[in-house]
Amino acid sequence: MKVSVDSNVLVRAVVQDDPAQASVAAKVLTEAELIAVALPCLCEFVWVLLRVYDFPPSDIATAIRALLAATNVEVNRPAVEAGLSLLEAGGDFADGVIAYEGSWLGGETFFSFDKKAVALLTSHGQSARFL
Repeated sequence: MKVSVDSNVLVRAVVQDDPAQASVAAKVLTEAELIAVALPCLCEFVWVLLRVYDFPPSDIATAIRALLAATNVEVNRPAVEAGLSLLEAGGDFADGVIAYEGSWLGGETFFSFDKKAVALLTSHGQSARFL
């Protein structure tokens, strides 16, 4: 079966705070021929692990890299890598994804009211401006 998963499936598989749901999530993830993981799903996944479960960013990056290593997982890898790059630099995963996709769609400069995001993106060689 080819599946698309919600962030709560990934959260249950990683956190395992609900044994019944964790078991079902693991079964879906291991038995699927293909797991399509949308970028908003990963953005929510990171947010929940950071804000609800207080995971350190390094553990979240490790979990996402493990997901990327699975042969049955399909994601927009360049966008995910951009998000991971910002997350591992102390920034927000979603900002990295948004900046990547904006560039991919033809945007030349990332604009934000988030001073930290602009500084991190600029330090990574991207054109970014603080408003």
